[in-house]
Amino acid sequence: MQSTTAEVNIHIRARVHDKLLIDKAVELLGSNRSQFMMASALEAAKNVILDQTSIYVDSQAFQAVLDLLEAPASQEQLDGMKRLSSAKAPWPNE
Repeated sequence: MQSTTAEVNIHIRARVHDKLLIDKAVELLGSNRSQFMMASALEAAKNVILDQTSIYVDSQAFQAVLDLLEAPASQEQLDGMKRLSSAKAPWPNE
């Protein structure tokens, strides 16, 4: 079960104008600084993790991947897909 109470403190130092910008956004949202910064940091962290799944290749390598995708999956590949699909995200469900 996910705890709704914060369990640790995270401290950061900021420049005055950065704090003022954050406070303006918080005011517009009707939130508080801690909630805003935590939500923003979590979103950024998830994006960093998800961006690690992008692969950049040349056209020859891309065609090889397309060929693999069009071929029938082996039993080993099917087992691997089952294992991957049952893996949990590294962040709690929201």
